[in-house]
Amino acid sequence: MKVILLKDVKGTGKAGTVVEVADGYARNFLLSKGFALEATAKNLNDLEGKRASIQHRLDTEKAAAMEIESKLKGRSVTIKAKAGQGGKLFGSVTSSVICDAIKKSYGVELDKKKVVLKNDIKTYGDFGIDIKLSQGISANMTVKVEPEE
Repeated sequence: MKVILLKDVKGTGKAGTVVEVADGYARNFLLSKGFALEATAKNLNDLEGKRASIQHRLDTEKAAAMEIESKLKGRSVTIKAKAGQGGKLFGSVTSSVICDAIKKSYGVELDKKKVVLKNDIKTYGDFGIDIKLSQGISANMTVKVEPEE
């Protein structure tokens, strides 16, 4: 019997694939537990529609990430901070502070989880950061931390 797997099943296949399995295994385990659907023409057509919509969503996300990368790659953002003696900051510059500064400077809204800091920023100076926008797409920026007047 041909079935469409709805979830990953160890030893059988990944979710979204059409596999040929024994009738008893399909009826008694896969279909009854909700791991699969029978591979009828309607269900196969629905599967193709879902794949197309997922691919379209991935393509639009990738295009948006490429646009953001072109706006941010190689640029720098300046952050003003207070510090004590020796230039050590009160606290540190976090990824959410960097995201706010990027939004002010370039009008690009980012999730703070996408900003990757190599080290904690606790002093004045220039620091390199990576912004992971999408799978395989990232932008490198410079964060300049300056004294607040």
